[in-house]
Amino acid sequence: GLRKLTMAERKARVDKLLRLVGLGTHARLYPHELSGGQQQRVALARALAPQPDLLLLDEPFSNLDVDLRERLALEVRDILKELGTTGVLVTHDQHEAFAIADHIGVMQNGEIVQWDTAYNLYHKPGNRFVADFIGQGVFTPGTIDLPNQQVNIELGSLPLWQGVDFCSPDEKNAHQVDVLLRADDVIHDDCSPLQAEVVRKAFRGAEFLYTLRLPSGQVLLALVPSHHNHAIGEKIGIRLGADHVVTFPADK
Repeated sequence: GLRKLTMAERKARVDKLLRLVGLGTHARLYPHELSGGQQQRVALARALAPQPDLLLLDEPFSNLDVDLRERLALEVRDILKELGTTGVLVTHDQHEAFAIADHIGVMQNGEIVQWDTAYNLYHKPGNRFVADFIGQGVFTPGTIDLPNQQVNIELGSLPLWQGVDFCSPDEKNAHQVDVLLRADDVIHDDCSPLQAEVVRKAFRGAEFLYTLRLPSGQVLLALVPSHHNHAIGEKIGIRLGADHVVTFPADK
């Protein structure tokens, strides 16, 4: 800790950490004079003061608004990298984990079911739970057509060589599979003959997240630029735009 340091060394350590967390000019302020984000920065500086090898952060940004939470998460990552300190972050916020972590462990029933990078968790989930938990997507029925080397789903066909991941060794020889489609795998295309009904919409600034229903009743998600503002109940053209698709054994 700091008790073994001289007064001058303590002051130097405190001044350095306050500058590091962006509070170099706030040293004389009381806690009630600081904003929520500034108070979190003070808490981080206090935790880093003893120069720990490992820092546990348990839901550190849960009481902050979304914009501040994401910005502060990136700042904390930069600070830990600069100091060479390993951090363990516990969070239920995927975006927070993606912003700060080099590796992420997804837990189910108290056990880590996949330990991986954010990219692999999203694009190469190890099981259905991870696929359903990470990101936004739906499972749609598919049929493996080995003679033609493709996977057929209602939206179209995907060549087996086009980035199709099979999540079990025997799956490629199976007939029926469930294909994971993310919201960014479904493209809005006015010229497409395949029509889907808008059943829900969520405005996100630059884009809408549409919930769509196909003629079969299958529900899909699609991220669409927000200048395409369609009404609930309207039918829009869509097509498959997936470059990488993950499949699982059909859930019977």
